[in-house]
Amino acid sequence: QVQLVESGGGLVQAGGSLRLSCAASGRTFSNLPMGWFRQAPGKEREFVAATRWSGGSTYTYYADSVKGRFTISRDNAKNTVYLQMNSLKPEDTAVYYCAAGAYSSWSQMYDYWGQGTQVTVSS
Repeated sequence: QVQLVESGGGLVQAGGSLRLSCAASGRTFSNLPMGWFRQAPGKEREFVAATRWSGGSTYTYYADSVKGRFTISRDNAKNTVYLQMNSLKPEDTAVYYCAAGAYSSWSQMYDYWGQGTQVTVSS
């Protein structure tokens, strides 16, 4: 079992920044691929970014909607994955979820999910 706890959400003005954190426990973190998803009211959950660590290298990829603005990173020593969000837009408003177990844009591939953290971007 893997437990995931997100933090760092909040209210920010358009153009601002936030950093989300997701602390993982219950399994060797360095072997664990991780992802971030988000879900806005009335919309389906959508992929944001994913990361995996292999052979000393970290691999990442992003949804087109956030590429160049968001950065996913991981600190294996702290068992934590981060999502740095810059140049935020009102359309980034959503509940953001951390997920573990896959390096994929498909939410069905992930085995574990956090409880979510609200991000609200005001115009």
